[in-house]
Amino acid sequence: MHADTQTIVILLVITQLVISAAALLAPKLRIPAPLILVTAGIGVSLIPAVPNFVIDPHLITLGLLPPLLYASAKSIPAMYLRRELTAINYLSVVLVVLSALALGALFVWLIPGLDFGWGVALGAILSPTDAVATSIIRGRGVPSRVTVILDGESLLNDASALIVLRTAIVATSLGFSFWPTVGSFALSVMVAVVVGVLAAHLNLAIRQRVREEAVNTILSFTTPFAAAVPAELLHGSGLVAAVVAGVVIGIRAPRVLPPGHRLSDARNWATVEIGLEGVIFLTMGLQLSAIVRQVTSEPAGVERGMGIAVLALVAILAIRAAYVAPLLWGLHRRSQRLQARQAEIVSIQRELEAGRIPDSIGRRAGRWGFDLGERMLRRLLRRARSYLADLDYLARQPLGAPEVAVMTWAGMRGAVTVAAAQLLPASTPHRPLLVFIAFAVATLSLLIQGGSIGWLAARLFPGGENEAGALAREAERHRLQALFDDVSARINREDGVAPKDHRLAVLEAQRAALLDAADEGVFAAEVLERAMRDLDIDELVLELRSGSDEARDRQLS
Repeated sequence: MHADTQTIVILLVITQLVISAAALLAPKLRIPAPLILVTAGIGVSLIPAVPNFVIDPHLITLGLLPPLLYASAKSIPAMYLRRELTAINYLSVVLVVLSALALGALFVWLIPGLDFGWGVALGAILSPTDAVATSIIRGRGVPSRVTVILDGESLLNDASALIVLRTAIVATSLGFSFWPTVGSFALSVMVAVVVGVLAAHLNLAIRQRVREEAVNTILSFTTPFAAAVPAELLHGSGLVAAVVAGVVIGIRAPRVLPPGHRLSDARNWATVEIGLEGVIFLTMGLQLSAIVRQVTSEPAGVERGMGIAVLALVAILAIRAAYVAPLLWGLHRRSQRLQARQAEIVSIQRELEAGRIPDSIGRRAGRWGFDLGERMLRRLLRRARSYLADLDYLARQPLGAPEVAVMTWAGMRGAVTVAAAQLLPASTPHRPLLVFIAFAVATLSLLIQGGSIGWLAARLFPGGENEAGALAREAERHRLQALFDDVSARINREDGVAPKDHRLAVLEAQRAALLDAADEGVFAAEVLERAMRDLDIDELVLELRSGSDEARDRQLS
């Protein structure tokens, strides 16, 4: 084996061992695994004997991030994304653009000779948040609504930031024009959405015809790249395409893929997620020495670069706090306005359940010439149930000052910022300094915010899930069991039908009822996910038991 090949293999093995060790030590040390990996990488990079470690940023943006974002997107319940789409859009698009512009003005003031376009480019690099915060605060009493919004924000703002970065770099050479820039941004997103949807549907069409779980796994791993690469070739956002593909597959897979495929996907993607996150954070720390050596050639030097990074981090937190507080207040007011319609919607639901057309709907249908057939009434009933479920969700998880504090402090920067900084062209003025500032902000943010966000969450939400929340979840489990019992009672076993086939028919009907309930949002996503997993396991056990019985019968015969 060639010496270089041996070195690469040894490094890969050591990387995986370090990632595994960090994942095992993190719960015992009560320190998030990403912080352990970043610190370990920084420590190793500072050893004089260790050579400069430089990773191609395109490997992260097109090789590591698409599968990582895809894995997160496919695991977020669609009902939560629908309910929080407004907040996610404002945070992942509007806040990114505002942050890039505000930070750009700050950098022009702090760095002599830096044009506004390059300042905006650095501001875009520092705008995306990292999803590590949600892994730290999950399970510490923070409302699930907060973690959903943060997850959704981190899924989409990476792509938004990279689009703004690309636009700023182009604008420095061609000049800035508002409407062409907005049009380019919109076109990039639209192309990504179309490609992501097509890639997801094509992938599912193939995988539902494949019975072997190992082959299904291979095809599953190709999905984020099958979305991201064509989107990039068509000048769209590969990251948005990967996220869209993940969302579509998360919605459609339970209806079209067999239980074995879904369970193997969950296990395999959980493993991939741990490995990719570990690689990204470990390599982030390992690149420190190379970045420091580069910035020493700058007149500003490391000390001034670190000072600018500290000011930039303070500005980032101030901008985020000034934006998040009124945003959550506006969402709370919107929730109160929606609550005012609850009695009206309850009345409509009762009329529809009784088979009658509510007067308000009947008048509108007559005015517009709509035919309210049985199919339309069923859709209206489902919409009424979904609306009431949304109101219950909003009422149980109001957004107040504690949520503002957690969401502000959870907006930490991470490895995407470091990777994006290295996408700056070689002709960028003060490039080593800009890259160093990005690295310093990301590292300080991870260590300071990441090291304290768990403590802050525990102080702001000391009781964990309150008694009312626990009672609501218990009531949901009883309602879900009642739904299953009702479905089972309607599936009569006909003469000549084997017990296994009857049981499979019951499981299929229960799964269909569960998916309909997920569409309406009448149960918490966590309860639905657990119930779906139990149904899948029951079906697999039944198939395995039936297969072993048939094999035994063949041997006896």
